[in-house]
Amino acid sequence: MNWPFEWQLGWRYTRSGRAGRSNGFISFISGVSTLGIALGVAALIIVLSVMNGFQKEVTDRMLSVLPHIEVVAADGGALADWQAVAARSRANPAVKAAAPFIAMQSLLVAASDAGATRAQLQGTVVRGIVPAEEARLTGLAARLHSGTLAALQPSAWRIVLGSELARALGVRSGDTVTVVAPSGQVTPAGVLPRLKRFTVAGTFESGYYEYDRTMAWIHLDDAQRLYRLEGPGGVQLELHDLYAARRVAQELAAALGPAVSVRDWTHSNRNWYDAVQIEKRLMAIILTLVVAVAAFNLVSTLVMTVTDKRADIAILRTLGASPRSVMGIFVVQGATAGVLGTLGGLVLGLLVATNIDVIVPAIERALGIAFLPGSIYLISRMPSDPRLADVLPIALVSLLLAFAATLYPSWRAAQVNPAEALRYE
Repeated sequence: MNWPFEWQLGWRYTRSGRAGRSNGFISFISGVSTLGIALGVAALIIVLSVMNGFQKEVTDRMLSVLPHIEVVAADGGALADWQAVAARSRANPAVKAAAPFIAMQSLLVAASDAGATRAQLQGTVVRGIVPAEEARLTGLAARLHSGTLAALQPSAWRIVLGSELARALGVRSGDTVTVVAPSGQVTPAGVLPRLKRFTVAGTFESGYYEYDRTMAWIHLDDAQRLYRLEGPGGVQLELHDLYAARRVAQELAAALGPAVSVRDWTHSNRNWYDAVQIEKRLMAIILTLVVAVAAFNLVSTLVMTVTDKRADIAILRTLGASPRSVMGIFVVQGATAGVLGTLGGLVLGLLVATNIDVIVPAIERALGIAFLPGSIYLISRMPSDPRLADVLPIALVSLLLAFAATLYPSWRAAQVNPAEALRYE
């Protein structure tokens, strides 16, 4: 090989230690350090992949009900010339579809029992939609369009409730509920609440409790008449890439001007989204410390190697090797262990992360337990979503930590005095 001799000697020291021709204890510590790096990297990849998987599952369930972006009037009223707003929004290449909507806080009232005087009351968000357009924007609406959602017709005064909301009200398909609008109606007797009776056309279940408990759908025309609006309250958009929502929302806000307010799904669910991001960062920091501990075990390995090889270092120095070359030999030796550990961790972590849907059920069958019981959790399987944006930084940080751990022992090796080292040899 035409490699520099520093590389050749560093690689030889690494191989000889593993072959057992050097000090056995040093070889053992070196192997443990490499294994520790591999396990730390693998754990970091697996944990972040599982967290990504859960985030994706919850996000998909949320966005099966809600659009990616909402463009609403800045004053909170009807959106003037919503067709022009929709057309300008669709001009952005990231936007896939657009449709009008109305969203209003309301109160739903239903009798608790047949003939009972006591009523069940639930606060809810009533969304006025166009069923045919809604089916193009949200996955849940697309599944319901051929049945329940198609029952929403103009002036039919029908309503579709979230499954938990219907359960709380004690109603089912065919029953009636009364929607109480937030603004009252002025009469000679004073301001009276504006009420309208709706027939329950069916229910939907997104798998996300908050929306199943607090959301109802009616036809857009019925919503305009009920809430006395001259037009839709906004335009909802679907994007080709939901994770580009923040960037696209900023672009649309700049293009559409101050007359409208643009909200993306990460803004509408800011508390949940920010909590997940913080948890991922904290978990990444904690597990990176595990990798750091394993990487800095290389310090003790190289220090013992330098002590064991003092005579070899002295001979190299007398043959003309510079302190920089000696330092390079041990940097190569430590970096080799770091590279092997990182590569091993990447392979192990990706193998587990991409096959976790097979590995976890096998463990559950072997132990006779369920990590995510379907009777308790909405997600009964362990999801995983390994991403290159996570794997690359993990590999780079591991390599940098391993390289940093080699600097001090390598510098100590370069400071060995040949005369002192060979005095008693």
